[in-house]
Amino acid sequence: MKLECDLGKIKNAVSFTEKITSKNMTLPVLNSILLTASGKSLKLRSTNLSIGVEIEIPSKIEKDGVLAVSGAVLYGVFSNINQNENIILKEDNGNLMVQTKKSKVKIKCQPYDDFPTIPNVSGSNFIINSEKFIGGIKSVYFSASVSDIKPEISSVYIYSNDDGLVFVSTDSFRLAEKKIKMNNTLEVSGILIPFKNIPEIIRIFSETKGDIKVCFNKNQISLSADGVYFTSRVIDGVFPDYKQIIPKENKTEAVVLKQDLLNALKLSNIFSDKFNQLNLKVLPKEKMFEISSQNSNVGENNTNLDAALSGENVELSFNYKYFLDCFGSINSDSIVLKLNQSNRPMVISGVSDQSFTYLIMPMNR
Repeated sequence: MKLECDLGKIKNAVSFTEKITSKNMTLPVLNSILLTASGKSLKLRSTNLSIGVEIEIPSKIEKDGVLAVSGAVLYGVFSNINQNENIILKEDNGNLMVQTKKSKVKIKCQPYDDFPTIPNVSGSNFIINSEKFIGGIKSVYFSASVSDIKPEISSVYIYSNDDGLVFVSTDSFRLAEKKIKMNNTLEVSGILIPFKNIPEIIRIFSETKGDIKVCFNKNQISLSADGVYFTSRVIDGVFPDYKQIIPKENKTEAVVLKQDLLNALKLSNIFSDKFNQLNLKVLPKEKMFEISSQNSNVGENNTNLDAALSGENVELSFNYKYFLDCFGSINSDSIVLKLNQSNRPMVISGVSDQSFTYLIMPMNR
C-alpha cells in the first residue's frame, strides 16, 4: 500500500470510524480500522457488529493494499497532526508509515483476515434530505427508553403517512412525535432503529449536505451519502399503538412564550425534590399560570407567567427533566399546553409549528 490523500479528510474519517470500533476481547480485530487502498480511493471501515461504517476518501493511489490498524492509535496520531497539507500512507514490513513534511510515524498493524464485512443492505429504499432526516431523529430520540428490557421502545420508530415521514419515540412516561413533509410518496411500514445506535447516526451525518439514501429490510438499515456508508441492525418488534394515548380533546389550554416557560422551569429545578417534581397550576378564571417546586433541604419557588388560558382549572405535577427535554425540538416562539385531569397526559406543541407533538404523563402527587 502507498497513497497520498488530504489530511483534513482522513482526520474526519478516522474520527468517525474510531468511535465505532469495539473493545472486544474475544474478537480483537474489531478494535481496528480497516484501510483499503484501491483504484482512486482509500476506504476506512469499522464495525462493532451492531453498526458499521465505511468512508471513502479520494486519494492518489500508487500501490493497492489492505491494512488493519488500531483505531485508538490511529485516532491519537491524526489528532496530533495539524499541518494543512497532504499526507502519505504506506506499508512497510507489516507496519503503517504515516508521513508529513515534518513528521514520520510507524504504527504496527494487525492481522485483517477475520475483519467482518459490512452488510450490503437491499430491500426497500427512499431518498430524503439529510437535514430533514437528522432533524426528525434529533427531535424525538431523547424520549426513547435507555433500557433494553423492551427493545421496541428502546428505539426510534420511523414510518410514512400521507404527507411524508413520522419519527416517534417513547419510554412510556413521555412520547415525542415529529412529522416531516416530503414531496415524493413513500411507503415505510415501520423501522425500529436501536436507541444506542442513534447518536452515531447523528454524529456522522449531521454535517452532510444534500440527500441521504436509506435502504432497509427486516434486519438492517443503511444510510449512504457523500462517500459514507453506514449500517445498523433494526429491531424486530412492534412499536406500541401510541395514537390511542393522545387525547382527542382537552379540558384546559394554555399558550405561553417558550423562553418565559424555559426560564421558569430552570428556576423551579433549583428547588425540585429528588424526583425532579414540579407543580403546574392553571386557573383560567383567575388568569393564573403558576409553576412551583419545593425541596425541604433547599427551599421553595413559585413563578407566575403571563399566558392565554381557557377551560377548566387544573393542577398537576410533572418531572422537570421530561418537561425541559422537548424545548430544543419546538421551532416556535410560543408553546401551547393542552391538559386534562388526573392521569391523562399533557400535550405540548408549538403554536406556529404543529409538526412536533410531545406528551408527558403526570406524576402522582
